[in-house]
Amino acid sequence: MCTAFTFKSQDHYFGRNLDLEYTLGQQIVVTPRNYKFDFKMLPGLKSHYAIIGVAKIDRNYPLYFDATNEAGLSVAGLNFPHNAVYFKMKNNTNNIAPFEIIPYLLGCFKNVSEVEKFFKNANIADIAYSSDYPLTPLHWIIADKDRAITLESTMNGIRIYENPVGVLTNNPEFDLQLFNLNNFANISKTNPVQTFSEGLSYNPYSNGLGGLGLPGDFSSMSRFVRAVFAKLSSDNKTSEIETVGQFFHILSYVEQISGCVKTDKGDEYTVYSSCCNTDKGIYYYSTYQNRRICAINMYKENLDSDCLISYDLIEKQMIFYQN
Repeated sequence: MCTAFTFKSQDHYFGRNLDLEYTLGQQIVVTPRNYKFDFKMLPGLKSHYAIIGVAKIDRNYPLYFDATNEAGLSVAGLNFPHNAVYFKMKNNTNNIAPFEIIPYLLGCFKNVSEVEKFFKNANIADIAYSSDYPLTPLHWIIADKDRAITLESTMNGIRIYENPVGVLTNNPEFDLQLFNLNNFANISKTNPVQTFSEGLSYNPYSNGLGGLGLPGDFSSMSRFVRAVFAKLSSDNKTSEIETVGQFFHILSYVEQISGCVKTDKGDEYTVYSSCCNTDKGIYYYSTYQNRRICAINMYKENLDSDCLISYDLIEKQMIFYQN
């Protein structure tokens, strides 16, 4: 399971928690403008926007989990089990495989409006990358500095939802996630006014009582509510360091703690957390083992190259000893 969201202060930011029971050997990968992208059904791209994000490189192909291009468009794929449905190839349609969505959209388009035009005649086809990487049930948050949308392919076909809160987790379908926010209309950043009974006195015993009722469990619907509340309640910071720090604090509010969520595959945990300044092309990350924020700037690379550029995630905890 995962959580992703957008954030805007002096610049625009996009990031996520990747929650799994295992690591996939992912890296920070910069795809420069002249790397040749091949696709299963769509025409290949000999040149395109440069891209930075987290990916698993297989046979020199970046299988992106989340990424941002140099135009400021960002996409993240999140687990969507039991709801995601992919279809057979359709004639006279833009047939795109699920693993191609991030590289194709970020390679071709500069904003959400252009993505929407593409999906007016598109089909997410049931084609896996390889036998080693079978189809994964996903839905996607797609954002630029002005808008965010959610892309889902279900038994009813492709659905694109306006995402007014700029947050995505997992199940259920996105329209139900938004509707569920109605159940928390009473939540407040400030202590509540007593409305229980006119005959009772009210003596608040703690700050934060306005948040009574926020769900504290690790389920995707509860994480969605907490992430929306934290993001929309957060005060905007004025510096890059302050904003990035605030972004990671919000991510930590919905992270998965190893040992608390057990599945048939093992303990689910937040493998990595990320925050990309989409205006400056700086990709920040931390990992479960290493809480220190690390950063890679795509513009310090040769973006006119035709070769992938990759960095291993620093997994070992780095502690600064002051004495």
